[in-house]
Amino acid sequence: MEDISEAAVRAARDLRVAFSRLRRRIREVARDADLSPSQESALSLVGKHGAATASALAAAEGVRPQSMATTLAGLEGHGLIRRAPDPDDGRRQLVTLTDAGRARVEGNKQVREEWLARAFQDRYSDQERQTILAALELMQRLSRP
Repeated sequence: MEDISEAAVRAARDLRVAFSRLRRRIREVARDADLSPSQESALSLVGKHGAATASALAAAEGVRPQSMATTLAGLEGHGLIRRAPDPDDGRRQLVTLTDAGRARVEGNKQVREEWLARAFQDRYSDQERQTILAALELMQRLSRP
């Protein structure tokens, strides 16, 4: 990293730490006491991507299929997911959200968005919010190829 400025290295480190803390805080806001973090993550993944096989979910989460099977069994026990035969391959099962699972995913999303909006309203002035929005526009460059 010899050709990278000290300011760029510090900015990268500080940004990573800030985003990591913010992400953790946002997750805590809507944490359900009756679900484990892995169950919450899997539920969110099914909500985001729709019907999927257990092995596809395991790959997306970076866990072993056996671990995902345990996670899905817990979600099924809570009535949040259902499994049905894959119409294209009857040997596989597709995991989808139940109505209760969909309501929970949407409710958690709304709670997180409301918390974040309230935090911006309560903790920052109008000028500071404009500065954050301007910085976010610049940050979009990092997500582009």
